[in-house]
Amino acid sequence: MKVMVVDDHDLIRKGIILLLESYADIEVAADAGDGNEALVLAMQTEPDVVLMDISMPNGLDGFTTTKQLIQQQPNIKVVLLTMHDEEAYIRQAIQSGAHGYILKKSQGSDLYEAIYHVYHGQRYYRTDLSEEQIEKMMKEKEKPVSPLTLREQEVLRLTVLGYTNKEIAEKLHISAKTVENHKSNIMNKLDLKQKHEMIQYGIKNYFSDMR
Repeated sequence: MKVMVVDDHDLIRKGIILLLESYADIEVAADAGDGNEALVLAMQTEPDVVLMDISMPNGLDGFTTTKQLIQQQPNIKVVLLTMHDEEAYIRQAIQSGAHGYILKKSQGSDLYEAIYHVYHGQRYYRTDLSEEQIEKMMKEKEKPVSPLTLREQEVLRLTVLGYTNKEIAEKLHISAKTVENHKSNIMNKLDLKQKHEMIQYGIKNYFSDMR
């Protein structure tokens, strides 16, 4: 099974590669530090399975990269590897077409199991959500995907939860001015005029469920 590992943290990426190389039936074909690099390397190396981090820099997050990868190479299988176990993230994973979803706190054997299952054409989602909830989301897959970037969704989620611009800035390690810019972009994208409309949109679209 040819695997590509995509994660913007060198240490995490190298750790995963080391783990995968201990399995005789896995070959690490490539590794990438961001989504753009992943798209190029996938074309060059044609991996069977891609292990994909969700939060990555340089414009392309894991969801967007997954969607583009599958469009580019329909036979490729993608397992999202993340620390997020919230419904909104899992819903987006399903919308992106990801075949698997596994938490970074999982055991090494779970990672192997995820690769093995998706390689053999099965779905592998290991989260706190029940199989019934996952099934329901799979059936709702045709619902429109959020036009917001992952960072804009984070800003919106924290706004819904009642955090001030200053508190959001501290949590996301950005400036309060950048938070304000994100909010302005969110309102423009969603064609909203009032802050309360933005909060209503956030509640309706599950952002208050994200921790």
